[in-house]
Order: sequence, then structure tokens, then C-alpha cells
Amino acid sequence: MKRIILILAFTLLTFAAATAQRFAYVDSDYILKHMPEYASAQKQLSALSGQWQKEVDSRYQEIDRLYKAYNADQVLMTPDMKKRREAEIADKEKSAKDFQNQKFGPGGELEQRSNSIIKPIQDKMSKAIQAVAESDDLDMIFDKNSEVIMLYANPRYDKSNEVITKLGLKPGAFAK
Repeated sequence: MKRIILILAFTLLTFAAATAQRFAYVDSDYILKHMPEYASAQKQLSALSGQWQKEVDSRYQEIDRLYKAYNADQVLMTPDMKKRREAEIADKEKSAKDFQNQKFGPGGELEQRSNSIIKPIQDKMSKAIQAVAESDDLDMIFDKNSEVIMLYANPRYDKSNEVITKLGLKPGAFAK
């Protein structure tokens, strides 16, 4: 009986080892830092964002100037003049908020530009990750920076440098 249980246990362990899945992980932030086109895209988006932010700030400064002038002149104005100036200030505020939302809000121009510029870079990285997974006969590769919680990862399973090499770049230029 012990012999049958021992043979059965050995068979199950052998089968489990033969069908074991192979896992690895990558650090996508580390990989992206090695990609010159990503750094260029980040600079481009930062410049665009800065330009739009200056425009937003300029609009709000104009509103502040109008509001201060309104407060200074308020005692000399007729009720009709007050309503017109208040409406003008309210229209400028609405216009500034709309502009800010159009550029920086959800689905705004900055998000759209970011997606159009960054997506090809991410696709290139994804193809390199897939190539590494296929060449190393891996079943799954996790991203260390995604929402999947990885409490511990043995560095020997880190395939980030292999992905960087697959992209034709030199690993190690940036510290993790």
C-alpha cells in the first residue's frame, strides 16, 4: 500500500513539474527610460502642456484684472453697467474653464496627444516583450509597475534587460 501511494505521489509530482507554468516579470518604467523616443515624446508633451498652461494662466490673470477693475469702479457704476461688467467677467471665467477642460480635462487634447504619441512606443515595447516570452518559452510575463501586486520577485526572473536588448538598446544606462 505504501508503495502504491509513493508511486502515485511521485507520478503526480512528475506530472506537476512537467506542466508547470513559467513566469517572469518586466519593469516597464525601466524599459521606457531606455527608449530615446519615449524621452522625446515626454519632452514634446511637457512643452505642449506648458504652452497650454501659460494660456490658461493668462486667461485667469485677465479675469483677475477685470474683477479688480470692477471692484474699483463699482461705486461709480449704474446697475445696468454693473450687470454688463459682471456678465463679461462671468463669460470670461466660463471661457477660461472651458479652455482648461478642453486641453487638460478627461478626454482633452493633452490626453489624446499623449495616447497618439505614446501608444506606438508602448506597442513596440509590447512586441519586444512578446518576443522575449516566446524565445524563453515563458507562459506569462507580469509588469512590475502594473496593478498586479508583486510582493516579491526573484531578480533572475526579471526580463527587462532582455526586452531592452530586443529593442536594440543597451541595458544598464539607467539604474532601477
